Amino acid sequence: MDPWNRDISADLSQQLAAFADKNAMKGKGALSLALVLTRRSKHKDMPLNSQDFLTRQGGQVAGMGKSAVQSILKEHGIQRVLAEEAGRTSRGSIARMHAYLEFLNRLHAEGMLDLDSIEQWWIDCVKAYFASQPFRLKLDPSKSLRNAIHELLDAAFSRQKQVPGMMIAGAVMQHLVGARLETLSILTEIEHRGFSVADSPGGRKGDFLIRDAAIHVTTAPTEALIRKCLDNLAEGLRPVIVTTESGMGGANALARNAGLAERIDILEVEQFIATAIYEKSEFSESKRAIAVRDLLERYNAIVDMSESDPSLKVVLGA
Repeated sequence: MDPWNRDISADLSQQLAAFADKNAMKGKGALSLALVLTRRSKHKDMPLNSQDFLTRQGGQVAGMGKSAVQSILKEHGIQRVLAEEAGRTSRGSIARMHAYLEFLNRLHAEGMLDLDSIEQWWIDCVKAYFASQPFRLKLDPSKSLRNAIHELLDAAFSRQKQVPGMMIAGAVMQHLVGARLETLSILTEIEHRGFSVADSPGGRKGDFLIRDAAIHVTTAPTEALIRKCLDNLAEGLRPVIVTTESGMGGANALARNAGLAERIDILEVEQFIATAIYEKSEFSESKRAIAVRDLLERYNAIVDMSESDPSLKVVLGA
């Protein structure tokens, strides 16, 4: 790559960041506006005329809408909805439109306009926005508790795909299991660690050690985990693997291959968590939401204590 182009790219990124800070372009509505305006600018002659971006009546930004925003996001591999109300236009969004088009015109005059790179910059902002939001656990009376937990974990896996290198789903699972264990009426104090150091090669017998049970939480069971379970057995411990529904088959196959199928308990995480909620609520509908809130309070306290990423937190709601 030509070093001059590298310099322009860095300068462009800095200018975009400065513009976003000055014009409060970090919310979902502003990000939707930036994406649509950037995409429409690709089909306009320079310099841009703000009148070309307004509806006939002049009171709305033309082309705005949920479908337009989601179409752009889909091209970049993002399926999540950024803003249900993306089509609504306020005085603030029209003012931002004028400011943004002036900004693009200035970049053009300076020979720095690269709309493809600019669109990608806003896409990265959208990913950062999604990553900064807490997860939501939705309680729908018409659906099972297990389904609610499944949707929560599914959201964690989806976010993980958008943030390469981050094991988000594993962290959520581990701390949900940790919170569930804290609801048990036992005297043993439970040690919580950040996901990146949990069950690490530093001699730990499992993610959690409860009396004689070594509990391992994983989204993808491996032969290395089975070897650790074998070590647990050699030390007189009972290994327990808590994994996803899809991980159950792999864990069972690995255990059979190692001749340990009858010596390792393999539990499905959604059922593991749902059972705890039913027990805590005494199978009473009136107490179920309270039990879920208690579990999430414990979970969020664990995240606060052991993780540096507050977006791993979970809130209860729609």
